[in-house]
This record gives sequence, C-alpha cells and structure tokens, in this order.
Amino acid sequence: EAYCESGLTLVLGVDSVCRKEDRACSVQGLGGTGTNHETMLKEAGFEVREYRYWNKKTFNIDFVGLLEDLEDAPAKSVILLHGCAHNPTGCDPTKEQWQQIAEIIQRRHLFPFFDLAYQGFASGDLDEDAWSIRYFADTLNLELFVAQSFSKNLGLYSDRIGQLIACFHFPETVPIFLSQITLVVSRNYLTPPQHGAEIVSTVLNTEELYQEWILDVRRMYSRIQTIRQKLYTRLNELGTPGTWTHIITQTGMFAFTGLNPQQCRTLVHEHHCYIPSNGRVNMCAITKENVDHVAESVHQVIVTLHRLSRHSSELSAIVMQNCQ
Repeated sequence: EAYCESGLTLVLGVDSVCRKEDRACSVQGLGGTGTNHETMLKEAGFEVREYRYWNKKTFNIDFVGLLEDLEDAPAKSVILLHGCAHNPTGCDPTKEQWQQIAEIIQRRHLFPFFDLAYQGFASGDLDEDAWSIRYFADTLNLELFVAQSFSKNLGLYSDRIGQLIACFHFPETVPIFLSQITLVVSRNYLTPPQHGAEIVSTVLNTEELYQEWILDVRRMYSRIQTIRQKLYTRLNELGTPGTWTHIITQTGMFAFTGLNPQQCRTLVHEHHCYIPSNGRVNMCAITKENVDHVAESVHQVIVTLHRLSRHSSELSAIVMQNCQ
C-alpha cells in the first residue's frame, strides 16, 4: 500500500483534486512488457486501430492527422497516449496541443489510457512530465487509466515494478473498480514482486533519498540532452546530407532519426551501430566516447548510399537514352 500511495502521489501530485476527493486509486502491476502495445492488446481480444502520429517529412507529430483520427474514433474507444517522452518518436505534444487532444476526448466520450514509462526524462522535472495526466484528471475531471513503470527512471527493469492508476468521477467507483481489478490481478500473477516495490517505496517516502533521486533523474536528463547536442553538432560539422534539427528538438530516451531500413541495416552490418530498422536510436546508448563514431558512421552510410543511388539513376538514364 505504501508503494501504491507514493506512486499515486508522484503521478497526480500532492495537490491533486482527485486524491483529495478519494476518486483515485492504484494497484501494483508489472513494469513494462517484452512485447508492444498492439500485440498485447490484440492477444487480449481488443480491436486495435492506429491513429496518425509521426510525420516522416517534418520529423515531428502529424498533429492534424492525429486530431482527425481522434474525431473519427467510435465513442467509448480507449485512446492510448504517452504521457511524456514518446516512444519511439521522441515527439511530445505541447500543452496547447494536449488541450486540443483532451477537448476531443471529452467531447467524443473517449477513454484516455496513459503510458507513463519515462517520467522525468522528457524535461528533467517529474512534475512537468506529468502535466498532461494532471490536466486530464484534475482540470477536466476526466476518467482515465495510467500505466506507470519504474523500469527506466529508477533502473528497476529486472524487478518488473509498475502500477495501474485509475481516476474516476465519483469516489464510490473506487471500491467497485478495486474489487474487479483484484480478480484480474489474482488470475494473472496473483502477487507482484515485493522487492522492487520496497525499493520504490523507500526512495519515494524517505525525504533524503527522494531528493537525491530527483537530482539523479535531472542528471540523466541532462546527459541525454548533452549527447543529443553532441550528435547534432558532429553531424553538422561533417556536412551530413539532410536536416538534423529533430535530434535536439525531440526529447526523452529515443530519437527517431528518419534513417530508412537500408541505411539501418548498413549501420548494423558494416559499422556495428545497432539500430532497429525503423531508425529509432536509444540516446542513452550513445556516450561521449562513441558519439563521434556514431555520427561518422551515419554520415558515411548516408553519403555512400546517396552516391550509389545517384549513380544508379544516371545509369538508368543512359540505358533509357540508348533504348530511344
């Protein structure tokens, strides 16, 4: 219970209206999964539809497309949102954009379900990174779920430590929800790990440790931002084709580089820069010792493939000319 209460405070804040009115609760759960949201939800029997989010031309949110898809979602649909530090794109809505998203969700009677796995890594401020959730829950009094994980910001991957937070319109709903979710927990994993919960509870409920952890989170955020700047600067120094501003405007652990699958494969097999085919880079894996290697490898791959592509186009033009 001490763990759940401290996690609830971390997300909703000490001045939360939901908490003061006893309209919020939480249950301990597992911190993250080995699969993605779509696979997990389909296995659970849900119909899954995707809304537009990433604009590969601007390296930013396709906000117009996002709003259009929310408007078209059937009433009572569950809308999965990342509270901060969006994975994989690193692109978060602004506060004004969150307000527009919330307006549609409220008007269209949709149900927001937040994934909060990187609190503190988007801005370096734990409260700021929970702004969207607090706006939905307290300012608009929307019912919602939050899947919270301490795998990243407390380094507890192996302890599988997280929790499900729920906010409701009425306090009477809380015991009804808890009675049902307890059955779900019992059928799935009965009792979650105690060790991780004890660690989180001790850190969050011991003022000295809590203040130290806040500084640790800020240091991690600062290190990620420093690496982003170093990678961006080095790519520009090399004259790497393309625009790389998105490396420093995106936030959180990940950067969506815009590299295509062929470029990613070449980075893996020829330069030992291990990156998935969608171009997502874990910025935490880049250090001051290897950032130059990463930047130079990206530069070389882009320049080489660009040259080969241009040469291929020239050959095609010559062949076409001869055929004519």
